[in-house]
Formats: sequence, C-alpha cells, structure tokens
Amino acid sequence: MLVAGASGFVGRRLCQALEDAGHEVRAMTRRVERYAGPGTAVYGDVHDAGSLDEAMAGCGAAYYLVHSLDSPDFERLDAAAATAFGAAAGRAGLEQIIYLGGLGKELDQLSAHLRSRREVEGLLGTGGVPVTVLRAGIVVGAGGISWEMTRQLVAHLPAMVTPRWVNTRTQPIAVDDVVRYLVGVLGHPDAVGRVFEVGGTEVLRYSDMLRRVARIEGRPLTIVPVPLLTPGLSSRWLSLVTDVDTQTGRSLVDSMTNEVIVEDDSIRDVVPFEPLSYDDAVRLALAERREGA
Repeated sequence: MLVAGASGFVGRRLCQALEDAGHEVRAMTRRVERYAGPGTAVYGDVHDAGSLDEAMAGCGAAYYLVHSLDSPDFERLDAAAATAFGAAAGRAGLEQIIYLGGLGKELDQLSAHLRSRREVEGLLGTGGVPVTVLRAGIVVGAGGISWEMTRQLVAHLPAMVTPRWVNTRTQPIAVDDVVRYLVGVLGHPDAVGRVFEVGGTEVLRYSDMLRRVARIEGRPLTIVPVPLLTPGLSSRWLSLVTDVDTQTGRSLVDSMTNEVIVEDDSIRDVVPFEPLSYDDAVRLALAERREGA
C-alpha cells in the first residue's frame, strides 16, 4: 500500500490508520531520512516521474494526497504530477488509486484550485488504473491549512472586517472522518472507479464556523463583511493575521466563492458511520493542538 503525501496533514493520519487496520504501508516521501511516521519510508517524488516505478513496485493500491497549492504554477505542476503518477500506477499493475479531491458543483464557475482538483481526478486514471475519488470541503483538524486559517483568525482578531466569502456555505468534515472514509473505500468492490462526496453533519457559512470556534474558545468576535474587499486584498489580509502564505491564501480565497456542499451521500452506504458534528471536530482539533504544544 503506497501513500503519496504520507507526511502531510491527512497522510500521516492515514498511514497510522492503515497500519492499525493491518495493512503494510509504504510512506512515499522526498526526504526518507527525515520521515519518522508510520509505515516504511520509500523515496518518491510526483514531480520526478523516474522515481515512481520503484516506489510502487509490488503495491496493490496507492493513495494520492499531494498538491502544489503554494505555487503560482500549481495547475501545470499538479497536472504533470497526476499524469506521471497514473502512468506509473498502470506500469506497476495497481488495482486502485484513491484520491482526495474537492467538492463543488460541476455547473458552477469553479475556482482555479477546484478546477485543478477535477483535472487531477481524470489524469490519475490515464494509466488504466481505476480511481476512487473522495471530494471534501473544509477538513477540520490540527495542521490543516483551512482549519488553521479559521482558528488563527479567531485567536488573533476579536473583531474582523471580512470579505464577502464569509457568507459562502460549506460542509466541513473532521479529519478523522475523512481518514475513516479513505480506509473504508480501499479495495471495496462498490467503491472502485467511483466518485464520492464526503462532509460532516452540518452545512455552515464561513462566518458561522468562525463564530462557533470563538464560542468554544470563549473569545469575543464581531464580524463586519465588506463586499468590495477583493480576493487579492483578502489573501494579503490573511497573510498578515495568520501564518498562511499569500499564494496559498489566494488559492484558498478564490475557492471560497464556491459553495462546497454534499449533494450525493452514497458514500454512507459504502462506508456507514455517523460523522462528527462541527463543534466536536473543532474541540478535537483544539485538543490535539494543545497536546502537540
């Protein structure tokens, strides 16, 4: 079992969950000597096609959890990486690729970030290996970029002038629930080659999410939306009050104009369980951060 992106926010949790479920895990990383997580570290770089054949040799399936969101050229980089990974998976004879993508209605004018995620879905399958896609919105957990942005805004600002994207609706999901779905679709006959949408129990506006975090943290929070605050100014504002860099912030802000809501919950038939509420996901994320500190 290969996990590309093993040292990332979702990947490190997934490797542990796969090991706990009895799977032999290969954690693909560019820095084998630094990897200290679950599984056996193997060298591989999605931007170095020549490194992928050896990393995949002998594997039955692979998870693809990588992206280039922090690069202004992320669309080209992610397309090339997905094409190389899919081709290598075909040569290695893999039976399944599992990809964590992004929610968003097909008929909407999707942001460049979400369009890129959809393109990657298709490119991963060009080597002939069936791809299982899980599309998610905001993933709540310590270390996740979107979650950390939310938490830091609440922590740093008792009052905030916000762009209009705070009124966009989303369906946040706890990272533990995402991992549970990722493990559950592995080798499942009803999941191979399908696209699923995953989300938590509630549809919330970004402003609701901020207020919920403030309430749980016992902090005052006043939100004043400013409709004319442009995406460029908004991303700079984020980089000033959080540790999200401007490029990543711009990519995220552009996506926050799109509603990301589950419209098809068929994943619940394939991997049945009750997801956590947003408040419970927030409490777990805050507790994990305190333990890590």
